Amino acid sequence: MHKAMFLGTHEPKLDEKGRIILPARFRDELANGLVITKGQERCLYVFPSNEFASITDRLRQAPVTEKSARDYMRVMFAGAHDEVPDKQGRVTIPAGLRTYAALEKDCVVIGANTRLEIWDATSWESYLADREKSFSDVSSEVLPGLF
Repeated sequence: MHKAMFLGTHEPKLDEKGRIILPARFRDELANGLVITKGQERCLYVFPSNEFASITDRLRQAPVTEKSARDYMRVMFAGAHDEVPDKQGRVTIPAGLRTYAALEKDCVVIGANTRLEIWDATSWESYLADREKSFSDVSSEVLPGLF
């Protein structure tokens, strides 16, 4: 089965109705539906519906006796919003998710392998500036056995 791979950085604007236009290159992968939810570092994750279903299946195997697993699932699923993009590739980001990620107008959408991330532009620039230095200085394998 084909898995989406999202790459690149895009800078769409949030409109007055809380909608964002998804980058054209990702629209086919997201045309059948997507799920937007809270991500780490105060960004939003956007998954194709089938990828979110796969994640849900894996999370079902996590022990509900594990507090961190319960906490993670509560935040992830309580904040999740499913949607089908309109013909222009627009999706509405609910107010609660916009607040969580501090989205106002200028946004950055990055490809992050199996998902997209939506960031406030200022937050992304700050995060990236901080992380690029440590990225360039890595001298050992980040993911042993991969690269």
